[in-house]
Amino acid sequence: MKDEAIRARAAQRAAVVKALAHPTRLMIAESLAEGERCVCELTELIGADMSTVSKHLTLMKAVGLIEGEKRGLNVYYQLSCPCFSDFLRCVDLITRKQASSLRRIAG
Repeated sequence: MKDEAIRARAAQRAAVVKALAHPTRLMIAESLAEGERCVCELTELIGADMSTVSKHLTLMKAVGLIEGEKRGLNVYYQLSCPCFSDFLRCVDLITRKQASSLRRIAG
């Protein structure tokens, strides 16, 4: 039973990470870390048509990264968890270390 729980948790985590594994979705999430945004704002930020942005948002919502609320004609999105910025700081730390290692090797 314990192995099944570990596998299930790993699959859930993989789904969330996979949902973030696209530059556009990372841009959306980073923007939402600053506060809620409507689809029209996100469309402008991404520079893509509304249907493309909506597909990204649907995927992110399906794994629980974001929540949406319809107000009038617009849907406003926000992050489901306030810790996303911490996750990005961790990723940035990894990328800085990687870049530093590459400079040492090249230099």
